[in-house]
Amino acid sequence: MPATRMAMRKIREVLRLRLEAGLSIRQISASTKTSVGAIQKLLSRADALEILWPLPDDLDDGRLAAMFYPGSDLTSSSRY
Repeated sequence: MPATRMAMRKIREVLRLRLEAGLSIRQISASTKTSVGAIQKLLSRADALEILWPLPDDLDDGRLAAMFYPGSDLTSSSRY
């Protein structure tokens, strides 16, 4: 699985674990193998974007990632 696709799925999972399951940042970090700092940044951005759970059905992983990383090239590479 390309790294960008994995990152996109982690955004959704981090949001779910925090907003639905109510886990702490450290619990989310252990569950997703993502650094505490990265989770803090992601959740801070989610607050700024006023994201609520559950996410809208029409919000796919690509659009979700684009909200968090505007201007980034989020296309999957077939190089590796």
